Amino acid sequence: MTVDVTEAFRVVDLAGVLCNGALGATIARQRRFDFVGFTVLGVVSGLAGGVLRDVMLQVGQPVALTDPAYLITAMIGVLAAQLIRMEGRRWRWPMIGADALALGAWAATGTIKAQIVGLGWLPSLFLGVVTAVGGGMVRDICIGQVPAVLGGNTLYATAAATASAAILLTPVQVRSTWGMGLGIAIGGGLSLIARWRQWRLPVDADVHLSADQLRALIRRSERAGAKAEKKRAAGKGRGVRPPDRRAAR
Repeated sequence: MTVDVTEAFRVVDLAGVLCNGALGATIARQRRFDFVGFTVLGVVSGLAGGVLRDVMLQVGQPVALTDPAYLITAMIGVLAAQLIRMEGRRWRWPMIGADALALGAWAATGTIKAQIVGLGWLPSLFLGVVTAVGGGMVRDICIGQVPAVLGGNTLYATAAATASAAILLTPVQVRSTWGMGLGIAIGGGLSLIARWRQWRLPVDADVHLSADQLRALIRRSERAGAKAEKKRAAGKGRGVRPPDRRAAR
């Protein structure tokens, strides 16, 4: 079955490219990258998710390489981030909103494209998630950090999976229209609410300590060591010998 990328599909896909391109370039600014770093990180962030999707589907060359609009849109996002300093408190929620829009858009296009080529519901859901998180994962690897989607962050892959599931639950006749819109709304909305409410998936507290928990543990250890040192110093000052443990036994 040939892949029929409708105009609505294309617009949604390009919206995700634009948002993630700007986000990648903004991170490049925070890392003090030069013009090349801006461009590479923005383009990779904007296009990697769609390229991964198309390569996994094996339906020909990735659309990001055959349709000039994709690379141009990613470059527009990079240019916008270069001309406008999208930093500070006033830009925090607009950037979070752009990230949520990109997540919902790519979860939708990944799911719909998998359905068009005839994949089942589980592979379609998986591909929707991979498309949504792929650009961010490659971007994080490029800057030498563990991808945020792997844990410790607010709901991201979960929001993408929810968006994909919402699309798959809509009737087939309206899946590529109303279903796509529903997926974008649910995925983006859940991502925004998770950021606002600081929702996170549970982790193993015995193994994974947050930065605050680790600092508190270090402070307790330092206080315990200081108290023990004071007791030893007080005992030496009074000429008190420490008890003989062998005699006590």
